[in-house]
Amino acid sequence: MGTKGREIVGMDVSRLLELLNKAFADEWLAYYQYWVGAKVAKGPMRGAVAAELEEHAGDELKHAGMLTERIIQLGGVPILKPEVWYKMTNCGYEAPEDPHVRALLEQNIKGEQCAIDVYKRLLETVKDKDPVTYNMVLEILEDEVEHEEDLQAILEDVQLMK
Repeated sequence: MGTKGREIVGMDVSRLLELLNKAFADEWLAYYQYWVGAKVAKGPMRGAVAAELEEHAGDELKHAGMLTERIIQLGGVPILKPEVWYKMTNCGYEAPEDPHVRALLEQNIKGEQCAIDVYKRLLETVKDKDPVTYNMVLEILEDEVEHEEDLQAILEDVQLMK
């Protein structure tokens, strides 16, 4: 990280790196949960649900990339071993063992709600301390809120099909 870039971070950088790596772990696990869920989905509106899950998977992968760039800018190293994701995650990973679209939607809504909480807390942590991280986290939070809304709307449509 550049000297001036380091100067504008008004908090313990090692603590910030830990928080960013925890979010990084969440994003990778969310990516896989969405991606594999899209592949195994069954039930009404399967095509629409799978398409939405794949779109969200792409967003989660993009978020992981954004977090990686910021971690490196701050002089840190992103988590290098996938098995560490499970130790660092805030939100965990829920295998899509029930492939019914309703179960997948409910599972991923729960994941998005956790992500919203994580990024809201992270936003509060870096507010007035690190404007670069703040803007990145705000962008990710906006995506997560949109994901929750999208999934809830599709779940409502599925429930109306009874």
